[in-house]
Amino acid sequence: MSLQEILNHRRAVRHFDSVKPIDETTVKKCIELASLAPTSSNLQLWEAYHVTDKQVLEQLVPACLDQKTARSAQQIVVFVTRQDRYKQHAKAVLAFEEGNVRRNSPAERQDKRIKDKAMYYGKLIPFTYSRCLGLWGLVRKGLAQCIGLFRPMTRQMSEGDVRVSVHKSCALVAQTFMLAMSEAGYDTCPLEGFDSWRVKKALKLPYNTEINMVITCGIRVPSGVWGERFRLPFEETYHKV
Repeated sequence: MSLQEILNHRRAVRHFDSVKPIDETTVKKCIELASLAPTSSNLQLWEAYHVTDKQVLEQLVPACLDQKTARSAQQIVVFVTRQDRYKQHAKAVLAFEEGNVRRNSPAERQDKRIKDKAMYYGKLIPFTYSRCLGLWGLVRKGLAQCIGLFRPMTRQMSEGDVRVSVHKSCALVAQTFMLAMSEAGYDTCPLEGFDSWRVKKALKLPYNTEINMVITCGIRVPSGVWGERFRLPFEETYHKV
């Protein structure tokens, strides 16, 4: 399908076919394709939990407020954020970038670029992503506001701001997954209505994870799509500057 066909095909499906199965390998491949989505500073602070076990699927139904899309789902993919892994991921990205610069940058610029990468991932990222009951974020916010008086500066530096940034990156991954599923001929429904504590309990997730999105998967039945798609007039959302 073309991109336009994929976008038109993707709908939030509320009822899946209970007979037609979907291939686990194909869903896994769609998650792999979703990993190509961009994330802030390429930190990739997310994980996907691909649920195929019938018992776990049953546990997720009440956690998803007993919605029909969860009751009829063949499989469920839960995307979570892992802000707690910023140090490990920053080290991994830096190790890659050192080799990347050596392979692809002009020789006379390599040392400077590697030094800049080391400063960014070794110093700035830990400074930005660290937490201390909100207090460290207040310090960062104050510094950003002061520096911003004299030059352009990223001002969203509080712990809440950084948390939002991590969730935005994860949401890009989740959206890419849904488009990949649509291209594969499968259907999905992103859920906001769920009990995050019960979802984490059913999946035995670590304490530091946060649920970003629960996505039910299957093949739609005609009643699974609730009528025509509504969008606000494009002129209300498009602004040319």
